Amino acid sequence: MTKNLDNDGLQSIVNNYDLFYIDLWGVVHNGIQLHTEAINVLKKLTDFKKNYILLTNAPRPNSIVKNFLEKMGMDENIRNHVFTSGEAALNYLKNNYSKEKFFHIGPPRDFDLFLSFKDNKCMNINDSEYILCTGLFEDHDEDLKFYKNYLENNLKKK
Repeated sequence: MTKNLDNDGLQSIVNNYDLFYIDLWGVVHNGIQLHTEAINVLKKLTDFKKNYILLTNAPRPNSIVKNFLEKMGMDENIRNHVFTSGEAALNYLKNNYSKEKFFHIGPPRDFDLFLSFKDNKCMNINDSEYILCTGLFEDHDEDLKFYKNYLENNLKKK
């Protein structure tokens, strides 16, 4: 059964669950400051001995996002619950493609994701074994046709 929590809040179902997945961006913070009420809820979950994971689709390692949250004033015991899509991707790549060359499509701010295997980065897409896409190039962030043309014109058939 689906329950609308608008009126009763999370407290109305907290005893029914042992684990909560909570999105970071927009729920816990807005990119500039933490949402005080959300932080209070996380503290209450801790008091109730409930587990929670703070998920984000940021293409960065957990440590980078935790540092960002620390600068906003988030307590360490809450930050330790962060897990990023970048960390998941990084774990997968390290376990399965640690020696292969890759070509990066995305903005420079995402370089933190592959610092541990940066020597495998190719400048020429045809020298790569796979493409690591973390977003769009900063100078081509509105024109998706650029990517279609780029890939069609630069990828040689193997």
